Amino acid sequence: MTVNNKIDIRNLNLYIEKEHILKDINIRIPEHRITVILGPSGCGKTTLLKTMNRLTDIYPEIDVKGQIFINGEDILHSHKDITTLRKNMGLLSQRPYPLPMSIYNNVAYGLRLSGRRKKQFLDKRVQHYLHQASLWEEVKHRLHEPAASLSIGQQQRLCLARGLAVDPEIILADEPTSALDPISSQEIEQKFLQLKSNYTLVLVTHILRQAIRLADYVVFMYLGEVVEHGPADRFFNHPQTEITKAYLQGSIN
Repeated sequence: MTVNNKIDIRNLNLYIEKEHILKDINIRIPEHRITVILGPSGCGKTTLLKTMNRLTDIYPEIDVKGQIFINGEDILHSHKDITTLRKNMGLLSQRPYPLPMSIYNNVAYGLRLSGRRKKQFLDKRVQHYLHQASLWEEVKHRLHEPAASLSIGQQQRLCLARGLAVDPEIILADEPTSALDPISSQEIEQKFLQLKSNYTLVLVTHILRQAIRLADYVVFMYLGEVVEHGPADRFFNHPQTEITKAYLQGSIN
């Protein structure tokens, strides 16, 4: 089956002041797959993820060079408003950050911003996205309670529902289960596996077992460079470099 590429990163370099953090990154991320960016802590995984929705723009000391094409458009040199660019991507952080409002309004927030304000419409869409995040049955009788009243695992799924509500094509996830208990982590992982039929997912993790469970495609980073990338089966069973082999054997942490 032919797989299209959703994100095409070319000659990407990132500097923080004079320090070279990301070094000549050239990768293509497939559509409707889970791509895992894997590697030891401090290798540049999260920084690479942040370039994909230009979160790096908020740091004046960061200089990014190269190109990132999403749907054929170079987002690093686009004339579009950055908010418009980011609407194409949902983002899950290491810790959930629900908005200081009700469960219902967390999901409805993005819908209202886009001008969709009719109550009947909002009710249906809030239910839809909470279903997508496997949260509806747990919260349907408490929609108007504060989001902060949810468990941390529920909050992370609420943040996923909120991200889906802006109709993204891509979901970026930065260590999204690192603050969760094992049961909540499993729920998030299962949801990712379901969502990939409709979304392109890019997941940062340093947990090798999680990468094995989820990845269709792997980008392995070490010291700011992409050492190896390719389909998960080849990466895990037939690594091409000695650094990759050492990492998979646990010699590099």
